[in-house]
Amino acid sequence: MKQTWKKRRRLFIILLLTAAAIPFLHIERVDYNAEIKPILNKHCVSCHGGVKQQGGLSLITREEALAQTESGKAAIVPGMPEKSELMRRIKSHDPEIRMPYQKAPLSAAEISLLSRWIKEGAKWDVHWSYRPVTAPEVPRSQKPWWAFWQQEDPAWAKQDLDWFILDRLKKEQLQPSPEADKRQLGQRLSMDLIGLPLPRHLEQHYLTDTSARAYEHLVDTLLASPRFGERWAAPWLDLARYADTKGYERDSRRFIWRYRDWVIRAFNQDMPYDQFLTEQLAGDLLPHPTDDQYIASAFHRNTMTNDEGGTENEEFRVAAVLDRVNTTWTAIMGTTFNCVQCHGHPYDPFSQEEYYQFYAFFNNSRDEDTWEDYPALRHFSAADSLKLLKLHGWTAQHISPQKAADIQLFLKTWQPAYYSVATDSFRNCELYDTKWLTMRNHARARLKQVQLSGKNQLIWRYSAGVEKGVWTVRIDQPDGPVLFSTNVKKTEGREIHQIDFQAIEGVHDLWFSYENSSLAKPEDSGLMFDWLRFTESFPGQELADGPAMQDTFWHMLRAGSEFTPIMVEAPAEMSRKTHVFDRGNWLTPGPEVSPGTPKSLPPMPQDAPANRLGLAQWITQPDHPLTARTLVNRLWEQLFGLGLVETLEDLGSQGSAPTHPELLDHLSWRLVHEHHWSVKKMLREIVTSATYRQDSRITPELQERDPRNELLARGPRIRLNAEQLRDKALAVSGKLSYKMYGPGAMPYQPAGIWNSPWNGDDWKQSSGENQYRRSVYTFVKRSSPYPSAVTFDLAPREVCASRRIRTNTPLQALVTLNDSVFVEAAWFLADTIQRSVSGTARDRISAAYEWAIGENISAAALESLETLYKKAEQYYTERPEEAAVFLYGKPAVEMAEQKNKGKNSRPEQPLDLALPALRLVTNAILNLDAFLVKT
Repeated sequence: MKQTWKKRRRLFIILLLTAAAIPFLHIERVDYNAEIKPILNKHCVSCHGGVKQQGGLSLITREEALAQTESGKAAIVPGMPEKSELMRRIKSHDPEIRMPYQKAPLSAAEISLLSRWIKEGAKWDVHWSYRPVTAPEVPRSQKPWWAFWQQEDPAWAKQDLDWFILDRLKKEQLQPSPEADKRQLGQRLSMDLIGLPLPRHLEQHYLTDTSARAYEHLVDTLLASPRFGERWAAPWLDLARYADTKGYERDSRRFIWRYRDWVIRAFNQDMPYDQFLTEQLAGDLLPHPTDDQYIASAFHRNTMTNDEGGTENEEFRVAAVLDRVNTTWTAIMGTTFNCVQCHGHPYDPFSQEEYYQFYAFFNNSRDEDTWEDYPALRHFSAADSLKLLKLHGWTAQHISPQKAADIQLFLKTWQPAYYSVATDSFRNCELYDTKWLTMRNHARARLKQVQLSGKNQLIWRYSAGVEKGVWTVRIDQPDGPVLFSTNVKKTEGREIHQIDFQAIEGVHDLWFSYENSSLAKPEDSGLMFDWLRFTESFPGQELADGPAMQDTFWHMLRAGSEFTPIMVEAPAEMSRKTHVFDRGNWLTPGPEVSPGTPKSLPPMPQDAPANRLGLAQWITQPDHPLTARTLVNRLWEQLFGLGLVETLEDLGSQGSAPTHPELLDHLSWRLVHEHHWSVKKMLREIVTSATYRQDSRITPELQERDPRNELLARGPRIRLNAEQLRDKALAVSGKLSYKMYGPGAMPYQPAGIWNSPWNGDDWKQSSGENQYRRSVYTFVKRSSPYPSAVTFDLAPREVCASRRIRTNTPLQALVTLNDSVFVEAAWFLADTIQRSVSGTARDRISAAYEWAIGENISAAALESLETLYKKAEQYYTERPEEAAVFLYGKPAVEMAEQKNKGKNSRPEQPLDLALPALRLVTNAILNLDAFLVKT
């Protein structure tokens, strides 16, 4: 029995040891994404990828890679590297055979990896960013399962996300930093959530609140602040390429500021991100769209428009559509899709055909690079808005809801209509400045493919400088049947009129001719077209109040209004065909394509329409792998200065690898499934975490191991961006205006910076508080953006900008030392301190520092600033004329002369030499690292 027991015990021990050894005996399979894809991208796909497919080989997808090449041999035979032509070529010593051709050979390690991979079956893995987001397990246990004798660390984590950070730090044998000082943390939070220093009344309440939830209460207060939307609108406006001008050479003004205000309101209301995207991509296509939803669609009207004479309208319309495609992918899906315009993607599974299928979603908008920025939403007065509401109700009740919607769309947008820029076949006429059809005597032009079925009326907007003109429209041929002929009256500017005609069926080319014997010279013009709408006459004339409603219709149609460029989809009769452009050239169209999305991503939702609304549904569906990841990555980058994936613009195979991939998926899953696309809830989760609350001071070890804070063993320490720096300076000086919304403001800017030769437009400094409004309201001229903001890396607003790369240049120091905003802010701060703080200069310096920086001054800093103060005071004592300039902008001698002439209104008083010295000190304070950097 004893011997049997010993055998059983020995067997049990052997089995136990064998089971324990299994994990260590496991040989890891080759990881395609981490090990093989980088080799192929580096050495192979430049010749065998989306751009070129030398020898008939592409290595972008498995299907292409395993296909037969032009030589008849298979480049890759799964399981058999010895029969794979790829392996033979990369191992060959013959320079005419070895790959990569005429380049350095692969290393032995790379060749070994490729051989192992093929032997294991040459499996292609989907890149991590194209996989559906799943909820990873939170690594709450920080010790191996077998280390049962170890004790868990003290409770550091405050959110699930902290466990992911702690897990990575443990693997790197690092410890998180302690929590930041309470006051410092409050200031950090305020700069992140509202883009301003923590208001003093909130700071006092926060610092005296001893409850366990004091910090969370402050978070909720700041999230509810109207300043929140202003802060978070700024990075979105970079993505939306928002500007107050159109771009290109003329760069004339565009009245689109209501879109900027919509973005601010959307963030303040915590509009769910899926709705936020849907309204911007397709607000005009929603059922019964509101004015706000139309304005939201201006997201894709921020594209540039070329007003320069002599340009080809279609070329720049196409450029705008291409920009919409590229912006949608960059801003919303964090993917480089723009290169697919010319060829298949060099690194990711997107074909050129798929690019133009996506292009087709945007190709039917009614904009055509017109000077007027059509289509645009007209903004009526309150009285006219009531009239429109009454007209809509009457039409819906007495005619039909569909007719009411058609009339409302036309009155609000003048759409759909044909623009005269679409005409061709000119004789003795032209597109004036390539924008408006302008006709001389004996002129002729054509408008192609006009649907006339069910139409018996033309409503047109035009201008005529002379009487006696006759405009005739013929069908199909220059000498075809006359549709109508009318005497054209002289107008006061552009006017809207109607012409009735006999209805005919079908789609026809319309030939315009114009005769006017009163035009004295052959080059004189008599008639200029803007737009034309072929429609049916106003309905309901037989009803008692029909004539009155028709009068209201014409009043609304001609009413003066402001406007905002928006998206409007073309009706079926005006739809465009979409073709693949050979090598991306719009002049060489290839095969026709229909709207569609890439096959490598989830399919469109069932029953989704094949338009921008269906596209928005596809982008925001819960299983879309890119949308939530892209947003979470952007939010993280705004808070920590570096995204979980550094390349915000590229989550694809050529982008940076995620530092914490499981954390990115965890937050992305929660955003969609638990926070229901709430940006505020997502931000709250991050800023209440222990990771965010860490002290930002860097130790020598962290400086050596992780200088960029990728591992997040400390809190964020980054320089404030352009808007935050200016707004912070104005806020601490007491001059910041909290006025919200409205046209762009123009703070001080030296004369001569703008150069607008075509329209003489100039920067006109705003008056009163408008010059001190937040930077998000500063007027943005694409060809001449606000100089100090550019110096601090303001993104160019010509195209979508995913992130701002922070620079460090001497010009930045010159800005904060000398720019009028910062100098004036320093002066206002000094004046406030001088009035409100009694005591010694030392007391005032301490107060100024605490006011501006948000923390108590150190002894060393106080000593340095006090020394500066004393030197300045001595300097101005010896030079009172300079002190007078510093205080009043005029030398003392000039002031005395004006006083003698009775022109000096300033009361006679000795120069206060303490004030210029204090102003110099506050100017220095606003240039300290502690002021310029978020800690």
